[in-house]
Amino acid sequence: MNNLNDPPRWNIRPDPAGGNDGDRWNYALLVPMIGLAAFRWIWTRESQRQIQDVKGKYDSNMAAITKDLEMKYRDTLTENRRTVAHLEVELEKERQRVQGYRKALISQSQQLMEERKQLQQERQDLEQEKNQLLQSGVAGVALRKALEREEEWQCRAQALLQELEMKLVERQEAFCSILLPREHRLEMEKNLLLKAAKDPVGSELNLEGDLRDIFKNDRHCADLLNMYKRKNGSLMWLYLRYWQLQVTLQKHKRAEETLKGVPPNRP
Repeated sequence: MNNLNDPPRWNIRPDPAGGNDGDRWNYALLVPMIGLAAFRWIWTRESQRQIQDVKGKYDSNMAAITKDLEMKYRDTLTENRRTVAHLEVELEKERQRVQGYRKALISQSQQLMEERKQLQQERQDLEQEKNQLLQSGVAGVALRKALEREEEWQCRAQALLQELEMKLVERQEAFCSILLPREHRLEMEKNLLLKAAKDPVGSELNLEGDLRDIFKNDRHCADLLNMYKRKNGSLMWLYLRYWQLQVTLQKHKRAEETLKGVPPNRP
């Protein structure tokens, strides 16, 4: 039987015969192990150096990107603040302009209302005078004839006002529209001014100056969903009522001038 405590010819023991085969095997195994350990140490160190290089480049790139983003953020924030400040200034200017327009419109409306009241009072006075003349026999007949002669002038004046009302409604719709170009509205305004200037009735009622006032100051528009064109405008409706009263008053004044022997300025 083999003695397990004395295994024959292991490499870790010298050859009983005095040979050196075991030593040679030991050295043969030791050299590759040392080489493998050296290679592993070199590879590990080189890998760590490469990792450090990559990490350094990554940190440098991230720092550059972070700095660039921070600069862009600051620039964007500064630009936004500048834009907000500019918009606030423009908004305040617009608010002041709207307030000024409202005050001017209120003042003009009050002035027109006063003129309207005055015209109504004059109309009432003329009606009383007319009734007195009608009751005076011959003078009443003369007044009726004078008023009948002025009916034609009144019809022309009312026809002109109806045409102006229709065109003013169209003009105001063009002013309130976001689709129609500004040149289209300006052409409409030009035609209205020419119409008022060329028509003798328009010249007698001084409609051209009133129209320019409407074009300059009437900026009232209904909401965007409004489909009823006559809801646009504010000042123009005051003027249209004022013109109607003016026509009535002028009719009676012209008849009165005829009775007094002063020929009216007939167109």
